[in-house]
Order: sequence, then C-alpha cells, then structure tokens
Amino acid sequence: MLPERTGREARLERVMATQTDQKLELLKRTPLLSDLGRRELEEVERLVDEVDVPAGRVLMREGDTGREFFVVVSGTVGIDRGGTRIRTMEPGDFFGEIALLSESPRTATATADGPATLLVLGHREFHSLMDKHPAIRTCVLDALARRIRNLEPEAAH
Repeated sequence: MLPERTGREARLERVMATQTDQKLELLKRTPLLSDLGRRELEEVERLVDEVDVPAGRVLMREGDTGREFFVVVSGTVGIDRGGTRIRTMEPGDFFGEIALLSESPRTATATADGPATLLVLGHREFHSLMDKHPAIRTCVLDALARRIRNLEPEAAH
C-alpha cells in the first residue's frame, strides 16, 4: 500500500507538472522542433538544462563556434551584431537553433539584459538524441528544409 501524499507533496507534483508542460510548450514553439510529437518533445526536454543567469552575462559571442541553443523562460536577452542591438529576446523567444545542427560561427552576440532564466540544449546531446530516435532527426530535417524553402522560394524548384 502506498503512503498518502501530504498536501505539500501534491502541490509540488502539480508545480513540477506545470514546469514540464511550460518547457514542452516553449520547445514546441521552436521551428526546428515544432513537428515533434509529445513523446519526442519529452525526450528533448530531458536533455534541456534550466539555467539562471545574472545581468550582463554573455551567452554567446559573434564569431565564436556555436554549441548551444537557448529558449528564454524569463527576463530579456539582447542580440547584437557588430556592436549594434538588432533584437531583444523576450520570454518564449529562442536563439542559436542552428548550433543544434552545425557547430558554426555565431552571427551575433547574446547578452542577458537583466537576470534571466533560460532553457539550454547542447549540440552533442541533441545529436545523440537524433541518433537514438530517427523520427526526431526526420522532423528536424523537414523543418530545416521548410525554412530554407521560405528563405529562397525560387530554390524550391
């Protein structure tokens, strides 16, 4: 017979379920992951680290090799190219997704404007997951092909 849960344990379980659902929803908004089913998203979510960063923390530098993908949970992150602000990322926004597929030079610098919470997914971990789950690789490649087609409509023919 299982011991009865206390009210505190039940609340903690609900909070954890909400956090998991929130992470899954944030990941689902990412174009490269948007076609994944819940089971596949849960596999990705297991690899994601939730990180709190202080104001002024540089998350990536323009020209450096990219190895991580970020989703903003709270706070804002400034994106600068050539020293000029080109965008401010807010909760729900994401950046660095190409690093999931290719460790290539970053095209911008990202800096936390204030304290922020981020989901972080590494290149190596994501590739290991795609090797184990071909369905995830297929969905990601399909999403990438759509993005390329949208960037260059004439190249689709």
